[in-house]
Amino acid sequence: MFDTLYIEEAVREHPRTKSIIKRFAGRQVIECRHYGELFNPKGQNFRLQKSSPALILANKTGELILPAPSAYAIGAKHNYYFSHMLNCVYDCRYCFLQGMYRSAHTVLFVNYEDFLGDIRRISRQHDNEPVHFFSGYDGDSLAMEPLSGFADFFISEMRDIPNAWLELRTKSTQTRQLLKTTPWPQTVVACSFTPESISMALEHKVPRLEQRLDVLHKLQQAGWQVGLRLDPLIYTDNYESAYREVIERIMQKLDTEKIHSVSFGAFRMPQGFFNNMVKLYPQEKLFAGPMEQDGGMVSYPADLEQAMRSTCESLLLEHLHDRQLFPCTG
Repeated sequence: MFDTLYIEEAVREHPRTKSIIKRFAGRQVIECRHYGELFNPKGQNFRLQKSSPALILANKTGELILPAPSAYAIGAKHNYYFSHMLNCVYDCRYCFLQGMYRSAHTVLFVNYEDFLGDIRRISRQHDNEPVHFFSGYDGDSLAMEPLSGFADFFISEMRDIPNAWLELRTKSTQTRQLLKTTPWPQTVVACSFTPESISMALEHKVPRLEQRLDVLHKLQQAGWQVGLRLDPLIYTDNYESAYREVIERIMQKLDTEKIHSVSFGAFRMPQGFFNNMVKLYPQEKLFAGPMEQDGGMVSYPADLEQAMRSTCESLLLEHLHDRQLFPCTG
């Protein structure tokens, strides 16, 4: 997956760093003062780096847990997100990360204990009210699990926080460790889906639809909570039939009564990120679609966006209860 490993001075002696180094035997390992020296410089080409990114082990400082956007919720009043990783091993053409970051290198923050400390503190602040913590915002939660041990650590450590919930958002099939672990009912393994034709065209390196469905089916059978994330909704001329097909395939595979939540929302992105992505991939048909700019955001026209959301909601309600649905409107 990675040919080169960079290690920030601050985490050189961290036990998690030493464990990961053992997995890099025979490959290049380089020390650096701070991950920003590699990740932040101008003049980098995200597209070129994506063909052979490096892994950078670093220490996350500053605010570790942040309030989630208002539309980023699946049933709780208190919602937060955190990023133990920057960038994703997959290469989805619609992903905002390629417009936000200059570098395609992957940064893994190994100081999980500091994240956990803030999760405990925030959970105490909200007494006995449920608090949802979303991972997978700046990188896939499970794709690097065999190397990172991220989910294994947080599920183990958060079990004794009575009001904390953890969402693991992923397109990965790396769930072997979860299937060996006693399910914690306050974990939601949330898998992202698009119609197969869109996935094949835009979601490079992502496991096939049927592989992801098989994984969710096994997780359900083992007792884990699973969720579906149909976002971003991508417009095509036949989007109604494309989304009907993928939704029906999902519902045929899973126990619909045991699906924790389904969120869905149309493609939208800050104008600056969008412009950066167009420069990287000027021939990409996605960016030539029926989009418009409004208030610094690029999205589909309001009437088309509403039609896509309504279509998706109607299709989902053929199989699910409305209490399971969480449309993203912001």
